[in-house]
Amino acid sequence: MTRPVVGIIGNQHLINDQYPAHAGGSHNTEAVACVADCLPLLIAADPRFVSVEELLEVCDGFLLTGGRPNVHPEEYGEAATEAHGAFDRARDAIALPLVRACVERGQPFLGICRGFQEVNVAMGGTLYPEIRDLPGRMNHRMPPDGTLEEKFALRHKVVFDEGGVFHRLFGAREVMTNTLHGQGIKQPGPRIVVEGQAPDGTPEALYVKGAPGFTLAVQWHPEWDAANDPVSRPLFQAFGDAVRDWASSRRAPQRIPAQ
Repeated sequence: MTRPVVGIIGNQHLINDQYPAHAGGSHNTEAVACVADCLPLLIAADPRFVSVEELLEVCDGFLLTGGRPNVHPEEYGEAATEAHGAFDRARDAIALPLVRACVERGQPFLGICRGFQEVNVAMGGTLYPEIRDLPGRMNHRMPPDGTLEEKFALRHKVVFDEGGVFHRLFGAREVMTNTLHGQGIKQPGPRIVVEGQAPDGTPEALYVKGAPGFTLAVQWHPEWDAANDPVSRPLFQAFGDAVRDWASSRRAPQRIPAQ
């Protein structure tokens, strides 16, 4: 049987600081293909080329990836400052309405880092431009030096709500994660349930309350070594199961009512 399709939301990228491209990290592709056991499809997240309606029909689920550009603060009613960094307005125009459509339809998605922040903004929440500037917060950004292994190394605990979705998924209330982000949730959207936090209080895991489908999102990067990491693997496996359930339900033969 053909594997269900997971659309991987790509980012605007310049090759050699000159040639424009749409890009997605190979670890995202590997996690979708080898751990979630779905067919990865990189999406050019630009409304000039694709529409949300088309994506919902072509794909069974979506991976909202991390990325250097941030969600533009105009999307949550604030003015842009230097601290907000670079933006990808084309991705904003696709990812934010896509999240809302998936929530309404029950179509599964998994949010990672920027994707975690996109889910919050799409559902009416706001973001801090720079977590490390807040009193009592740690620096959650990627270390500037070292190998990829060192940059993606586990750096802090995440504590989940007792008996919540993430506690049940991982079978533990505390896990160790990497951390490679500058921004973070300021005000959760009205339907956003934050179930995991870093030791400094930074939100790290959420889902959308009342959504009929899989809406989990995390602030860390579970795609790194997903096949072996004891936290990443069950997260991607659960996502893959949700995508298969969605694909099966919408491809099931429809009964023709008796005349």
